[in-house]
Amino acid sequence: MTARAAAGEAGRPGTGEEGVAQVITVQGLTIAFLVAPEGNEQGELAGAWQAVLEAGGMPRLLSTRPGWVQAYRQLDQADTFRVDGVVEESDLADCAALVLPGGVVGVDRLRSVPAAVAFVRACCEAGKPVAAIGHAPWLLIEAGMVRGRTLTSWSTLRTDLENAGAAWVDEQVRTCPAGPGPLITSRKTADLPLFTDALVSECARLRGGLGPWSR
Repeated sequence: MTARAAAGEAGRPGTGEEGVAQVITVQGLTIAFLVAPEGNEQGELAGAWQAVLEAGGMPRLLSTRPGWVQAYRQLDQADTFRVDGVVEESDLADCAALVLPGGVVGVDRLRSVPAAVAFVRACCEAGKPVAAIGHAPWLLIEAGMVRGRTLTSWSTLRTDLENAGAAWVDEQVRTCPAGPGPLITSRKTADLPLFTDALVSECARLRGGLGPWSR
């Protein structure tokens, strides 16, 4: 199975100030997904990927080596996804935002790869929206990007985040503006609907010409 699908013209529905339904679109924006060669949570990768496609965006799968990555449903092997680029060779300018799917094994391996950590740090420092779910905030800790921020995560990361200087909340999704760019975090796969809505909304701000995050 590949992570490819034809991006349609349909966006994600929103509500305007007058209660009129709007279409939230990220048409034309490339959204990078960074995962390890194996150990990634399938639901979080595939769910966020599909949300970007449905909003008209162009997801791009990055990993630490070329070829295919192996996803899991908890401890069970699931589908494989074709890699678009190696993170060490990827240009930050080629993506508008970054998504970090969870999976304890995959994230733990990624945070030991200097090029992956450097890419996460560079995206944050450039003011790009960075969305991390489940165990993925481990990468934000490793990149030194959580001090003074408010995040949520899989519950067992609470102590790690607090020790790194973050405030931890038990919420389905939290978008934190207290930095160069927004950090969007969620706890687990069940939070995906709100996680992907927040991701698409922040990316739509960029497409609307608002530029980097403005408070």
